[in-house]
This record gives sequence, C-alpha cells and structure tokens, in this order.
Amino acid sequence: MDFVDRVEERARLSAMHARARGGLVVVHGRRRVGKTRLLLQWAQKHGGVYSVADQSSPALQRAILAEAFEARFPGFAGVTYPTWASLFSRIAEAAANAKFRGPIVLDELPYLVAQSPELPSVLQRFVDHDAKNARLTVAIAGSSQRMMQGLVLSANAPLYGRATENIHLGPLPTAAVGELGISEPVAAVEFITAWGGIPRYWELAENLGRNTRENILDLVLDPQGPLHLEPTRLLLEEQPPAVELKPILDAIGMGAHRVSEIAGRMGRPATSLGRAFERLVELGLVRRETPFGDSELSSKRSLYHIDDPFLRLWFRTVSANRAALTGGTRKTRQTLLARHWTNLVAQCWEELGRATIPRLPSKHGLAGVATWGPARRWWQGSAPEWDAVCADETGSRMLVAESKWSDRPYSLAQLTGLARGLQVRPLPVVGGPWRQVERALIVPTTESRVPRRIEGVWLITARDVFGEA
Repeated sequence: MDFVDRVEERARLSAMHARARGGLVVVHGRRRVGKTRLLLQWAQKHGGVYSVADQSSPALQRAILAEAFEARFPGFAGVTYPTWASLFSRIAEAAANAKFRGPIVLDELPYLVAQSPELPSVLQRFVDHDAKNARLTVAIAGSSQRMMQGLVLSANAPLYGRATENIHLGPLPTAAVGELGISEPVAAVEFITAWGGIPRYWELAENLGRNTRENILDLVLDPQGPLHLEPTRLLLEEQPPAVELKPILDAIGMGAHRVSEIAGRMGRPATSLGRAFERLVELGLVRRETPFGDSELSSKRSLYHIDDPFLRLWFRTVSANRAALTGGTRKTRQTLLARHWTNLVAQCWEELGRATIPRLPSKHGLAGVATWGPARRWWQGSAPEWDAVCADETGSRMLVAESKWSDRPYSLAQLTGLARGLQVRPLPVVGGPWRQVERALIVPTTESRVPRRIEGVWLITARDVFGEA
C-alpha cells in the first residue's frame, strides 16, 4: 500500500530535519498505527539512522544500535560499549566529526527502558548536552502509552519539556479511504467498520481486494487468518503486558456497557475494576461515554465502549465463538458475520456522523454562522434517546440528530416520514434555554434530487462524512 495521508506529520518531520539546531522529536500512538513506517521513511529520505528495539538484554541492544550506525560511521560497531552513556557519547562525537546531523531514530524505546531503567536519565543528559552540541535531530518513539507518558509526557518525566516536536499519531482520518480508490459510500462505511483507521489493517485488506465482508472471513474469522489473534497480541505487546484486561473487553464486546454489568459478567466487585478501566482508556482501546450535558468527570451514567472498530468487530464475532470458528467451515463464518454485521455497520455509521457535525462545511445550511461543538449521545431513564446532541459555539442553539443506516439510498418518502417523526419526538431535557433547536437525520445516501432539508429537518450524508463536495 502506498503511503496514505500523514501529510501534516511528514511536513513536521521534514521541518525538524531542516532545523539548524536539531532537537528532539517524540512520536507516540497505539500499535499498528504506522509510527515505524513514518519514521523509517523519514530516516531513509534524509540519510539518517534508524534502529528498533526489542526485548533483548542491554548489552545486545547496545550492539544492535551500534550496528545501525556502522553504515554511517565505518568501524563504529567494532567497539564494545559497556554502558549506554558511553554509546551515546560516541554517537555524538562521531556525528560531530562527520558533520552528520541525523535524524537518529530510536523506535520502541519502552523496550529499552524496560531492560535498562537508567536509560531515561542517560537520554536526558544526551539530549541536553552532547546531541545539542552536535546539533543532532533525535527521534524517540513507542507504542506503550503508559511508558511514553512516564518518559516524556508527565511533568516529572526525565525528558519532559525537551521535545521540539511531540507527534501523537492517531488512526487515519475517515476521508483517507478515498486514497485507496473506495469512493462508493456504503463500501467506505463498511471498510471503516471492519478496519477503523489503522494502516496495517488497511494494507492487509487492500491486498485481498475490495469486498470487506469476504476479507473479514479470511483475515479475522478464519483461525489461520493473520488477524485472528490480533487483540491478544496487542495486549501482550504492551509494556507491561495487559492481557489481564481482556475479560473486560470480552464483556463489553458481548453487550455489557455499564460498570456494574461488566463486573457482574466477570464475577468481580465493580469497585475492583477502576484501575483496569483507566488503563484501557489510556491505551485507546476503550472510551468512556457520558450523556450530553453531564459532567465527563462526575457523571453517574457512564457507559464503556470498545473504541476501535476492528476490535469491536473482533470482540463481537470472534471472542465468544472461538470454538465454533475453529471447528466450523467458511459457511459457519459467513453465518456468524451476517448475524452481527448490520448492527456493527449501523454503530460505526452513527459514530462517523456524530464526529462529522463539528466539521460541517460552511456551505451546509446546518452549519450556519456559528460552528457546532462536539456531539454526544443523550439518554435519560425512559425518555427517547438521541444519537447526537450538541450546542453551537454561542451556547444558544442546540442540534439534535438521529442516525439511520441502510445500504440502499433513502427515498424522499422515507425521509419525509422520518423527519416528521423527529419533529414530534420529545427533546432532551438538558441545558438551555435554547434560542433555536435544529433537527437532523444522518443517513448514508439518498435518491437523486432530494433536498438538504425536509420538513424542517436537515440531512447529513456520506458526502459530509467523507468530505465530498
């Protein structure tokens, strides 16, 4: 797969290399999101040195890093470096003599730190003195959110405040699917439902063709597929390993979203799961959802959801069906996927629509003069739920929206019926007083010549979600 998106990140890295004084770059983000490929391409483009750590002993790790510098500085690897300090001091000396300014990339740094706890302090001195004097550009990267926080991002971290560039690499944006040639709205939503915004999954799927459901059968549901055990690998690769968190993900995948429900399915007290939930949120695997209008810190109505579409698919279809999948046939896998697929796509579509509202283009009538803030779901007791609720930046207008999914275009008659239903549905009891209330339907596609507004209700479609004109 060709390099997709990452235009801003590549520009920031190029600017760092052009910086006369050098500096420190920190790149972090969850696994499979493309950090290694981004940094490797950057290092190769500018004739830099790239090294990736593993879980070997410190002495072997130093030898591996020295070997990475051999091509740049002949004879560099022929020396044994007894400490990290001696190795980094030699790197700076060789770079200064050769007028080499980098970039130097140390990928998966948490693996090194796990074996050498003294390394953060060594790096601090290196960045503050030797590397600075040699005007080196140095990049460190890692997937372990907890360890990167401890190294760089926390106020008491050894490298805190020393980064010239701090790049958090998130999933690819939804609109980037167009770069793969997927322009049909339903196909694009199904693709995101299966693979989210994770480049590694996009690459595997692209190699097999465009039929997303067939790809899921081969890559995920087939016991021999490369992604059949992916969540377990992700949890094992964390630093420290996070496999003890899997039962919570299993419970959420099976439909439990309240802490009490999740704890009940696990047979544990709800009060014992606080730290586990914190870590899952920290890892970007789970998100905590509160109704619009509730405090995100103190709400008593929180729900927990698997945040990544691919992991949501896996924990819905694979986790509770491993035995059936192992002993089953392709037909078994097709039947299992069909049982859950529509709900998975509808949930993904709802999330895509909700995320689109704050970035609606000005030419969309719903955007108006003031922009909309972040949208959240709203629910309360037996009152009708709303899929998206938000206020505009002035705090005087409220938007309420309902998401509907179909793999066929909605007709004017269907949309008219849905719009009339929204007009009489009770509004959320939250905030206000609202000077104006706007209503919207979030639908993927419509038949031709359907207006943007029907019966006073705005339409948000895949054209808005995927950034089309």
